[in-house]
Amino acid sequence: MTGSAINLRKVEETAPALVSLYKSAGVSLHKYGLEGGRAAVYLVLDYSGSMRPYYRDGSVQALADRVLGLSAHLDDDGRVPVVFFSTEVDAVEEISLSGHEGRVTEIASRLGHMGKTSYDAAMEAVIDHYLDSGSTDPALVVFQTDGGPLSKFAAEKYLCKAARLPLFWQFVGFGNTRSSQFDFLRRLDELPVPSARVVDNAGYFHAGLDPRAVPDSQLYDRLVGEFPVWLAAARGAGIVRA
Repeated sequence: MTGSAINLRKVEETAPALVSLYKSAGVSLHKYGLEGGRAAVYLVLDYSGSMRPYYRDGSVQALADRVLGLSAHLDDDGRVPVVFFSTEVDAVEEISLSGHEGRVTEIASRLGHMGKTSYDAAMEAVIDHYLDSGSTDPALVVFQTDGGPLSKFAAEKYLCKAARLPLFWQFVGFGNTRSSQFDFLRRLDELPVPSARVVDNAGYFHAGLDPRAVPDSQLYDRLVGEFPVWLAAARGAGIVRA
């Protein structure tokens, strides 16, 4: 078994502020049998109007830093593609270990109008980026949102079509855990296999009203906990190469 894609010393040199996150992510990867594994990591960020407080208070930037800490174990390029979306795709950018501090907040500050919430536009952007990259590694897509999509039909259709690709979608909800806004995500997480999709290619968890308060260890457990189950199913179905 090989080690992490980027070793601790490199993280200490290029992103010292992420060292504790990197270590915490490593514990979760070990716990779920993913130590030494390789995967592309994507981050999808909701830029709809209701997300304004989460950009302002640093919650979105904090999630991006945590995802970078995880990505350093799985992908050796030290970069994470980031899709910002609202009614359409607002931007496809990149964050990296070097220069990560405040990067997401800075990108968001120049995006302009915050629209509504179209999951399908963001999903299409991730799929296109992955296919264009030529990668054969599996991909973990961390998809953050604070509400349901404009078109539930389109979001469900994209998720089911994407089940034939080596992409696992880990949805993360920001906001009131009792909100009916998240009923759709709970349903998306439970879509039947194989009648609706060839494998279960999505997970969902709720980070609450203050996502920064979720302990790193808990967040990483939730980000990667379902990934090995999907990997096994996707390998069995020939979607991921062994």
